[in-house]
Parts: sequence; C-alpha cells; structure tokens
Amino acid sequence: PDKLVYQKNFVLPQSYENKTILLHFGAVDQIATVCVNGKELGRHEGGYLPFSVDITDAALPGAENQLTVTVIDTLSSVYPYGKQRKKRGGMWYTPVSGIWQTVWIEPVPRQYIKNVCFTPTTQDVTIAVEYVTAFANIPFTATVTLQDGTLHTFSSEGTALKIDFLSFRQADGLPLPPALWTPKTPYLYTVKVATADDCVTSYFALRSIEIKNIANVPYVCLNGKPIFLNGVLDQGYFCDGIYLPISPKEYEKDILRMKSLGFNMLRKHIKIEPEQFYYYCDKLGMLFMQDMVNSGLYSWLRDTALPNFGFSKKDTGCSKKDTERRLFFEQHMKDTLYQLYNHPCIIAYTLFNEGWGQFESDRIYQVAKQIDPTRLYDSTSGWFAQQKSDFDSRHIYFKSIKLPAANQKPLLVSECGGYAYKVENHVYAKYSHYGYGNCETAQELTDTIVDMYQSMIIPAITSGTCGCVYTQLSDVEDETNGLYTYDRKICKVFPEPLQKINEKIEDIISNRV
Repeated sequence: PDKLVYQKNFVLPQSYENKTILLHFGAVDQIATVCVNGKELGRHEGGYLPFSVDITDAALPGAENQLTVTVIDTLSSVYPYGKQRKKRGGMWYTPVSGIWQTVWIEPVPRQYIKNVCFTPTTQDVTIAVEYVTAFANIPFTATVTLQDGTLHTFSSEGTALKIDFLSFRQADGLPLPPALWTPKTPYLYTVKVATADDCVTSYFALRSIEIKNIANVPYVCLNGKPIFLNGVLDQGYFCDGIYLPISPKEYEKDILRMKSLGFNMLRKHIKIEPEQFYYYCDKLGMLFMQDMVNSGLYSWLRDTALPNFGFSKKDTGCSKKDTERRLFFEQHMKDTLYQLYNHPCIIAYTLFNEGWGQFESDRIYQVAKQIDPTRLYDSTSGWFAQQKSDFDSRHIYFKSIKLPAANQKPLLVSECGGYAYKVENHVYAKYSHYGYGNCETAQELTDTIVDMYQSMIIPAITSGTCGCVYTQLSDVEDETNGLYTYDRKICKVFPEPLQKINEKIEDIISNRV
C-alpha cells in the first residue's frame, strides 16, 4: 500500500521528568509524520537517513502515551529510491516501505551533546562538539585511550579540540608512534567526550586518503602509501529481509566473506545501511566507497546500454520542472556526508551512477568537496564524465579491454565482470538468470574472473589503474552474478585463485613506493 499507519502505546518512566525526550528513527521510507498523544511533532522525507523528533512537550512520564507514525510511500522518483520497483525483475528488486530500521527513545539532559565530529590525519585528530544548550561555547573534556592502554584527558576552551599524537611518549621516554588504520591493522582509538551535563563514548581512527603522483603516475594513497582498491559491488539486499538481514551479524559475515576472497573494499551500491554495518567495516578493516542514492527517471537504453558501445551524452542539467528533485538530491547528499563523516572505513563517495538522475555534476562535486574534503569523489561512475572528479571512472562489461594509461586522474574500473552462474536450489525465482555473460560451473566462473584480472586489470596497475570493483557480492533476486548465492549458503567461486590474484596485486603496488 502507498499509506501505512503504525500505532503503539508506551509508558515512560517517571525518571524521564525534567529530561529532554528524543524519539529516534533509523530510517523510514519515504515520507513520515510523527504524532504523540494526537499532537504532530515532526515530519521527515526520504527513506534512507536517520532522524529524531523531540517529543518532550507531548509525552507524559509515568503515564500511558500513544505514538502514531503515518508513512506515505509512492516510490516517487523525486526522492532517492535505489533499485526498488513495484514490478521487480532483472536489475530491479522488491521494494520496501515504512519503518525499516530501529526505533528507540532516549532521555537526555536539557543541555546535551547532539553530535561529535572527528577529523583525523595520520598525526592528529580534531574533535568538534555540537550542543543543544542555552549557552554558547561550553567547554568539554575528551578522554582518549591510546594503543598502549593509557588514558589521556584533554580539556577544550570552546567547541573544538585538536590532539597531536606525535607528542606522546612511551614509559622509556621514546616516541609512541600513532597507530594508523589500515585494512590489515584497523586500529580504533576509544574516546569519551563529556560536559558538565552529558557524556558520550565513541571511537575514531588515524588515517588519510589522497591522490599522489609517483613517477608521474597518479595513485590513490592510504596513509601516504599507494593502495589498490580491490573492491566488490555490494547491493545490500538479503533473501530473508530484503533491505535487512535476519541478524545484524550477517553484515559482519558479508565483510569477512569478501576479505577471505582477497578483497579490501566494498562499494555500497545506491543504498545507505544502518550504522552497525559501517561499524563492522571500521572494526574489521574494510575500505568503503559509498554511493549516493539515486533519484530521477532511469532509461536502460540511454543510461546503460548505449554507453557500453561508445555512445554518450553531455551533462546539460535538468529542466525547471525537475527543480524539486534536484534540490532534494543535493540536500540528501549533504545529509549523507554529515551522517557518515566519522567512519574511517569510508574513503570515497559515488555522486552519480551511469547518468541516473545526473545534473550539474561539476558543481555537485564542489559542494561535496567543500563539506568533506577528506574523502575522494567519483562524480560520474561509469560514463558521462565532465571536468571535476577525483577518478577517471569506467564501467566495463561484456568484454575485457586494454586499459589506457592514467593521465591527470587515476583510472578506476568502478564496475566490471558480473558473470552469471546459477546454482540450482539456491535461486530466488525459477527463471532467475540475469548477468553479463554466462558460466556453467564454479570452476568456469573462477577461471573467467581470474582471466579478467590477469588480462585487463593487473597489466594496467603500473600505468595508473587504482582499483577495480567486481559485480557483485551476492546474487540478488533475479540477478545470478554474485560471488555468493542470494541466501549466502554457497560461495560460487574457489577462494584460492582469487586470493593469489590479490597477492599479486599487493606485490605490484608495494613496489610503487
């Protein structure tokens, strides 16, 4: 249905009196109106980002209260909607509606910490705190646990604090080197931030991501050293919950499945996950490229088929009637950058994918870069490239080609492969079989993937190809081009040959230092 109504009665503890009472929503698709005891308190548009409603004025501690959430979801293309379609099939999947993430109530002091923002380098971190308070510039303290287990407390004089890790010493007086976050050593510093009224605990990591020229070739560098982004496209769909797995531990398992095959990066395709997913990537050391969720109408012929055969178009912007969608996309992009800012796993963002809803991509790149200059941006993943992007980004299906040498930007094969292999008794629908090329056995699929890397990707690394994103992590409904089946019960490839490919890539990239 296009309209859903949720109602729940609840009793707040009497101890919530004289507190600010916040009602949090992980995500609700697409338009949500929140009422408590008949009083409308908030409205939110867009189905992928969290939001909060202050229910203090309507909720009664010690008494029964009624929560009503009314949701409208017409799959309007004005809002980001991803791969959802009411008539699923091929590259389109079953839609979701309404409340699809966790809802919870939090009592906080009248003056409370709303947000803590961590901006790291390889040597220091800047901690910025946002308050809800009647006063300005309330100082705070930050207690940080170093890698040797010692606690250090720092006091601010305002709303920001910079901590220099090069100043720390070991017990013998020698420097204590900063512990840097990498896929192999994903070290996280724990931190407690406190004011007179409130305190929060969190974590951050020391790391940097940038593009550097080495011997006149542009490379993506993590912590100053070249790294190859050996990635997998991750749609974030599950057979037992569509947008959510049966247990959050499945997020952790998906990450470990891909690491065991030799991959070091996921590209989350046109979907934003619950915070727990990004936590696992931070904790387990999985590099992450986050797509913005597309809006607007899509044409398979114009936006996917013809570009694969060399036909392109210019980024001419959108008509005036599309103004509402463009404004919402830009605001949603900003909100996404703010929401995910603290996750060290995220090293890059995709702004537009294959021209889908694309407009003014050069200006959108500048807006994103101004908000978060610490990440890299693929402005136009696949094709329809304009002037401003951190990558020369290309999608290559149906064939292997000789990749050109990188010029001013590192070349990222941001989608490739997608070879289909249908495992009987592990498919979503009887006639499911969608992919880019067909394999009959696990051995054939493995050999085909290895051949693609050996013939197309590996020879181009020394000339500036910085990464490759294989399509995809698992089968999704009618698509049978995953490395795993949709139910995650069968790995469709043999791990050892893919692990050896990754070892070969690491040997090549380590010699570029």
